[in-house]
Amino acid sequence: MMRERGERPRPDAPRRPERFASAALALCSLTARALGWRPQEFWASTPAELAAALGLLAPGADRPGLDRETLQRLMEHDHG
Repeated sequence: MMRERGERPRPDAPRRPERFASAALALCSLTARALGWRPQEFWASTPAELAAALGLLAPGADRPGLDRETLQRLMEHDHG
């Protein structure tokens, strides 16, 4: 969501670096478990390569990407 110019962020809104860091950590963990990638392989991949490797760009897929529910389920499986 874009803020209007001069508008201050909400105090309870996560900052972009925190959102990026948590998403990157979850994806890095997923690729390690599912694909056997090491961190350097994860960081060297492009978003398109990552999506293709995870099968998110499969022909006939309803919609590409992980939905929140699927990601949460994967994270719960990882953390018990």
